[in-house]
Amino acid sequence: QGSSGGPQGILNVSFIEDVTLSTSAFNARYDNPLSSVFQFKQRDGNTERIQGNIRLSGTELATTFDGPISSKTTFLASARRSYLQAFFKLIDLPIRPSYWDFQYKVTHKFNAKTSLTAIGIGAIDEFSFAVPKESTPEKEYTLRSNPLIKQNSYTVGFALKHLLNNGYLNVTLSRNYLDNRLDKFEDGNNGIESLRTLKTRSDEVENKLRIDVNKSIGAWKYAYGAMFQYVQFKNDVFNVLQKELRDVNDNVIQPQVLLDFNTELDFVKYGAFFQTSRSFFNNRFSVSGGVRTDMNSFTDEGNNPLETLSPRVSFSYALNNQWNVNASLGSYYKIPIYTVLGYQNNQGEFVNRSNQYIQSDHYVAGVEFLPSESLRFTLEGFYKAYNNYPVSVSRGISLANEGASFGAIGNEAVTSTGEGRSFGVEFFTQKKLTKSLFYVLAYTYYKSEFAGINGVFIPSSWDNQHLVSALLGKKLKKGWELGLKFRYAGGAPYTPFDLEASRANYLSQGVGVRDLSLLNTQRLNAFNQVDLRVDKKWNYKQFTFDLYLDIQNAFRSATPQPAEYTFERNTDGSYTTTDGQPVRQDGSNAIPLLLDDDSPFFVPTIGFIIEF
Repeated sequence: QGSSGGPQGILNVSFIEDVTLSTSAFNARYDNPLSSVFQFKQRDGNTERIQGNIRLSGTELATTFDGPISSKTTFLASARRSYLQAFFKLIDLPIRPSYWDFQYKVTHKFNAKTSLTAIGIGAIDEFSFAVPKESTPEKEYTLRSNPLIKQNSYTVGFALKHLLNNGYLNVTLSRNYLDNRLDKFEDGNNGIESLRTLKTRSDEVENKLRIDVNKSIGAWKYAYGAMFQYVQFKNDVFNVLQKELRDVNDNVIQPQVLLDFNTELDFVKYGAFFQTSRSFFNNRFSVSGGVRTDMNSFTDEGNNPLETLSPRVSFSYALNNQWNVNASLGSYYKIPIYTVLGYQNNQGEFVNRSNQYIQSDHYVAGVEFLPSESLRFTLEGFYKAYNNYPVSVSRGISLANEGASFGAIGNEAVTSTGEGRSFGVEFFTQKKLTKSLFYVLAYTYYKSEFAGINGVFIPSSWDNQHLVSALLGKKLKKGWELGLKFRYAGGAPYTPFDLEASRANYLSQGVGVRDLSLLNTQRLNAFNQVDLRVDKKWNYKQFTFDLYLDIQNAFRSATPQPAEYTFERNTDGSYTTTDGQPVRQDGSNAIPLLLDDDSPFFVPTIGFIIEF
């Protein structure tokens, strides 16, 4: 909670007509972006007949349908159910991830000028554990050290589009919802309340109204609009950060540190924007600029429009029919995450109310080469500076340097004193499908650094420095298709353990304690993975049958991750001790063990798709 989430996307790709990724020069209509914006355009349902597909594999069952409801109304609908829990049971891993997800789109055209679209997407997720048939230290650690997770989320909305003279009007009403539940108990003793170390019951709701007008006058295009959001956030947190420890004389050698609060927060966010663009010199030179401001009714300076005034401008110049030069700069703002805003101290005070919007300045320049209609090359350099980033008061570190883990980020007092910077260069090439072949290749070299309370820049948790992604598709004869995906990431930074604190707190926390004086001073090995897919299609009169083999991590490459701290166990699951006595609460007679588990995650799947 408080961070972006998992590797399994819930968007149905068959709904998507077009995707645009903007890593800078964001259109001013979008509120709250800091580093990038994805814009998804969904297709409409078939106006002539009902069509769809059914997909079944070793990990999931999914179905999609679309077609006409009436002469003026079409629909898209899909549902998906995972069977990952069965797969992990088969290979005797203790994790049991399970999810459902749903998606729909209904479009109704009142007349030639006005249409109404209803969209929705939702997911039900559960992450639980089961005792493996054969125990290993790695499996025992996974079973006993991670929280149980249940999440429900959805987004629903209506979008009205009405054509105007030389333009159109958009009115959008939507609602986002996230229900997040985390439970954790000492040594995996689930359900025993006296051993509970974590309980989170959190609800996030955003009700949004957006209005924008898009028009043109001569060669000028412009847009303006406003948005209003009503936010409701509830967070009931019980978290034992550190248990009280006593010595043999009953003296307290470590005090208990406990988070125990129940917060309810509701406030409004609102903002306005203006965006304009024009081309000159026979469309060889184009310029786009905009300005935006965002406000809220909760933070101390939230109602001041000048605090978040965010101008941006971009330029593009065509040197000839093949070469283009691009540049952009802009300033962007993002409100702190709700876990930060909703945190209360023991006196019930919202101590983070004085926090400011996180701010980022972007400077980007690049060139584009188009040797043909199907082939594109780009080279781009960027520098992004971050200000007002949340910094933990108690630990002095930037929240950008938090490691990836199951739990919540932001449930603590923070200050808007952090800084950050990200800079690098990216090469990208794309060949559209021609003569049965397409490919995409991207390489990025970058550095990402953030400073905490001491002002010293250190690598952020996502500072891999080298990123490579490649996708290749080939259509062969007689219905055969081949797909290949390659990913490479340089070693990610991580923080080593504080061995003394880890020993003292392992029994209550189930995990080691990181040494923040050595924050992100170590790096993992580089990561690489190759995924392969082979399809064979048979076309029949009424339907198409597609049989496929999908192999994730085909070459069984290692999956680098930081070592995990635990104690040695006996074959019956009890702890091994140096004196043969039961393990002491402070772990002083336990035998520490570091688990270096870089085992490859290899997933072969056979499935089929029936399209009709």
